[in-house]
Amino acid sequence: MLAFWSFIQSYFNYWACLILLMIGLYGIITKNNLAKKIIGMNIFQTAIILFFLSTAAKKGAGIPIIELGPDHAAAETIRIADYINPLPHVLMLTAIVVSVATLGVALTLIIKVYRQFGTLEEDEIIDQLRQP
Repeated sequence: MLAFWSFIQSYFNYWACLILLMIGLYGIITKNNLAKKIIGMNIFQTAIILFFLSTAAKKGAGIPIIELGPDHAAAETIRIADYINPLPHVLMLTAIVVSVATLGVALTLIIKVYRQFGTLEEDEIIDQLRQP
């Protein structure tokens, strides 16, 4: 039993990503309210960003900034494995900006839908669209 909890603790970020993914997917698939679907989509996007940042983490690694002295002696001891790859972090920063922009546009659209149909329930909106 101790080995099981050790396994869970060592991969805590991945378990948190999986739980957030399932919560977001549940919200997108099962809810009829458009606002709840948008919240589910936002949770799903957050889980994906957390997953990519978790995979990019490296214990004991430093930032990829090399400080060389006047004699450039440090260049001989540089190992690529000692540094974190900044590309996943930069990409996820971009994904966060896109996520916030998507959320803003989606909320604006549901305000427009609410003003036109008087509801955010998907079934009621479809019924109103089918009526002549």
